[in-house]
Amino acid sequence: MNRAAAKHLIERYFRQLTEGCGNGDCTNEFCASCCDFQPLDNNSAAAKALELFKINAKLCNPHPSKKETDAAQSDSCEHENTHLDGKMSNADLFPLKEDFSDVHYLTENTVCMILSSCEEKGDYSALVRIIGRIFSNAEALMKCFRKDEPNATENHDSFKPTDADKHEKQKSEEMGASSAAASPDEGANEMFDPCEVTVDICAVRRVYDRLLNIDQVEAALVNAIIFLTPNMELDLEYLDVYETNPDYLNIFIIVLENSNLHSPEYLEVALPQFCKAMSKLPVTALARLSKLWSMYGLQHTRRMMETFQQLITFTVISNEYDSENLINDDETVVAATQCLKVAFYASLQGGIVDVEHNDEDEEDTEVDEITLHELLGEEQLYKKGPRVDPLEKELGVRSIDGIKPLIPFEDFINESVNEVVEMDKDFTFFKVNAETKFSFQSCPFILNVITKSQGLYYDNRIRMYSERRLTALYSMVQGQQPNPYLKLKVRRDHIIDDALVRLEMISMENPSDLKKQLFVEFEGEQGVDEGGVSKEFFQLVLEEIFNPDIGMFTYDDETKLFWFNSSSLENEAQYTLVGLVLGLAIYNNCILDVHFPMVVYRKLMGKKGTFLDLSDSHPVLYQSLKELLEFAGNVEEDMMLTFQISHKDLFGSPVLYDLKEQGDQIPVTKENRQEFVDLYTEYILNKSVERQFKAFKKGFLMVTNESPLKYLFRPEEVELLICGSRKLDFEALEKTTEYDGGYSKDSQIIKDFWETIHSFGEEQKRLFLQFTTGTDRAPVGGLGKLKMIIAKNGSDTDRLPTSHTCFNALLLPEYSSKEKLRERLLKAITYAKGFGML
Repeated sequence: MNRAAAKHLIERYFRQLTEGCGNGDCTNEFCASCCDFQPLDNNSAAAKALELFKINAKLCNPHPSKKETDAAQSDSCEHENTHLDGKMSNADLFPLKEDFSDVHYLTENTVCMILSSCEEKGDYSALVRIIGRIFSNAEALMKCFRKDEPNATENHDSFKPTDADKHEKQKSEEMGASSAAASPDEGANEMFDPCEVTVDICAVRRVYDRLLNIDQVEAALVNAIIFLTPNMELDLEYLDVYETNPDYLNIFIIVLENSNLHSPEYLEVALPQFCKAMSKLPVTALARLSKLWSMYGLQHTRRMMETFQQLITFTVISNEYDSENLINDDETVVAATQCLKVAFYASLQGGIVDVEHNDEDEEDTEVDEITLHELLGEEQLYKKGPRVDPLEKELGVRSIDGIKPLIPFEDFINESVNEVVEMDKDFTFFKVNAETKFSFQSCPFILNVITKSQGLYYDNRIRMYSERRLTALYSMVQGQQPNPYLKLKVRRDHIIDDALVRLEMISMENPSDLKKQLFVEFEGEQGVDEGGVSKEFFQLVLEEIFNPDIGMFTYDDETKLFWFNSSSLENEAQYTLVGLVLGLAIYNNCILDVHFPMVVYRKLMGKKGTFLDLSDSHPVLYQSLKELLEFAGNVEEDMMLTFQISHKDLFGSPVLYDLKEQGDQIPVTKENRQEFVDLYTEYILNKSVERQFKAFKKGFLMVTNESPLKYLFRPEEVELLICGSRKLDFEALEKTTEYDGGYSKDSQIIKDFWETIHSFGEEQKRLFLQFTTGTDRAPVGGLGKLKMIIAKNGSDTDRLPTSHTCFNALLLPEYSSKEKLRERLLKAITYAKGFGML
C-alpha cells in the first residue's frame, strides 16, 4: 500500500473514532456512533487510529443521514464553534453549500469575496466556518495562498501592498523566486532553495491583517490549530509526508505568519501542540524554513524569536521543576527550544555572516588507536569533541560565523530556563544520552555564560577524575608510584624556564597528563596548592611573558592590548607555553590577567582575522584603510600607494613586504583598493604572525581539544572564561560574603571593613581582590558569584590580615579602630606576594 492510501485510511479511522458514521444502530465497537463506545480525545483517537490501521479493523461507511444531521445542527451550533474547548464543531467542518461550501482552499481573492459578503450581511459565521474547516485540514491549508493564484489587490483597496510588501516581493523576485507549484512526485529528494516555496507571503500577511481584527475568526484559528496539529505530528512521524511533498512546509509558513501566536489564547494549547509538530520536521525542511525567515528582515525574524521565547517562559513559570521533575522532560519547552533554534540560525544568516576565512590548518586530533576508555566501555562519556549540530551542518553556517546577526546573541538567552536547568543532569544527557534525552547544551544559544561554564566545569572535572583513575590503574599494573596530578615544581626566579621544560616534557612524553588537575609548588615555600598557588603561578608566568622587554608581544598604549610580535626572536616553545597556560587556566577554572584583542579568541576558535577585526587590534590602521575604501577622489594619484607595505621590526628598523609579486610596481587604484585592503589585513593578522600563533594555538589545543569549549562558547564568552569580568561590583560581593569565627554582618569591625573597602580607589580594590582570591578579576557572573569568607583571627593585634586564596578566605584580626584596620589592610595588600614563612 502506498503512503497516500495509508494516510487516507488512517484519516478515515480517525474520523470514525471522533465523529462516527452517523448510524444510530451501529454495532462497530470502534465507531463513535456505537452506543457502547467510550469517547476519546484527539490524541488518543490518533493513536487508536494507527492501531486499527495496523490490524485492518472494521471500517464503517458514512450513514446517508449523517450529512443532513450535521447540516441541521450547524445553525444551532454556529455561535458555539468559537469556544476554546479544543474541539471543532460540525459547522466548522461541514459548512452549508450556500455558505461557500464549494471553497476547498483559500486565496487572497476568495477571502476578500467572503469578507465582503459577511460584511454586507453583518454576520461572520460563514467566514468562521470556512476558516475553521480549511485551517484544520492539512491538505487544504497546503494549497492555500499559492503564488500562481490571481491576486485580489486590484479590487480591494484595503489589501493594497505596503512599501514593505513591495520591497519583500521585489527582493524575492530578484533572488529567483519560483511561482510554480512543485509536483508531489517530482524532486522530492532534491535540495530546495528557500525562495522556491509556493506560498505568497505578502498575500498571507495582508489576509491576516484583516482576519485578526475579527474576534470570532481568531477563536476559529485557535481551534483549527488545536485540531490540525495532532494529525500533522502523525503525518511527519509515521508517513514522511515532507519527503513525499515538500509543499507540506507551506502549512508551517502560513500558520507562523499569524502575528498573534504569542497571545494567551494560543499559549495554552495551540502553540505548544504546533511547536511539537514543527519539531518533527526533517532537518532539510527546518533548514528551508530558517533560510526563508532570514530573508524576512529584522521585524519578522524577531517576532518569530519572541513567539517561541514567550512560550518557553510562560511554560517554565507555570510549572515547578526539581531534580525529579526536570525541565528537560517538558515536551513543550523542548519543542519550543528546537523551534527557537530555527529562528537563531535565521538571525545568523540574515545578518553579517562570514562562512569563509576558516582556519584550514586545524589539527585532526582523532587517532586510530583504541583507547582504555573504549576498552572499559566508557567511550561515550570521554569521546573526543561534541557532535556537529545537524541543522548547522545542513545550513553550512556556525555560530562563530556570525559577525553581526539580525538579533543580538543575548536576546536568545532565556533566563527562566537558566534558573531551573539542572546542569549536572543536562551534562549527562549531552555526553551520554543525546539520542534519547534532550540537552539544552545542544542549543547553547539559550544558555548564558554562567550556566554553560557549569557544563564545562563538569566536563573538565570528569576528565580530571578519569585521568586520576587511569593513573592509579596503570600504577597498579606496572608497580609504580601513582601520580594523579599534573605537578609543577618551579623556582620563583626561574619560573618560565622551569615551567617550559616541565610542560614540554609532559606534552611530548604523555600529553594526557595535561588533563590532570594542576598542582603547583614553589621551591622553598610551604604553600599547599588548593587553587591559590596555581593562581599565583599563572599570574607570575604571564607577567614575565608579557613583559615588553622580552619582545614576545607588542603593547599598544592606546588600546592597552597585546599582539604577537612578528619579529620576535623567541622560539615557538615559548608561545606554546602561553597557549598551554591559557588552556590550563580554563581547565582548572582560574582567571588570568591577559589583554588580547577579540581576534585572538576568534582565531583560537577556528576563524582567520578579517578587516573588521582590525578595528579592535589595530585601530589606527583600520581607520586608515577604511578611509582608503571610502575615498571619493583619484586614489592612484592622490594616495600614491603600491602593493608594497612597510612595518618596523624588533629593533625599530623598517621592513618592506610585497603583498603581491613585484608589489612596488603595482599602484593601488579605485578598482583594486579592496584587494589591497584584504591582502594587507591578511598579512597583519594572519601571515606575519603565522609561526607564533600556530605554536600558541597548539599549546591551547593540547588541553582543550577534547573539550566542548568550541561548541558551547562564542569568542567573547571564551575571553570572559579566561579573563573574567573587568567590572568589579563590591556591593554584590558584600551581599554574598559569609562570616566565620564569631563575626557576622552586624559586627562593628565588619561594618568598618566594608566602609574601608568601598572608600578604596580602583587600583586598591584590585590589590585587595588579588590578595584575597589570587586574581584581580571577577569570575564569570561577577563578584556576586564569588563566595568570600571573612573569619576572625584573634583579638586586637599588630599582625597583618592574612588570606587563604585557595578558599577565598580573609583572616581578619579584630582591630581596635577603623584607622588601624585601614592601615594594616593597606600594608597587607600592597606587599602581598609569595607563600614564605617570616
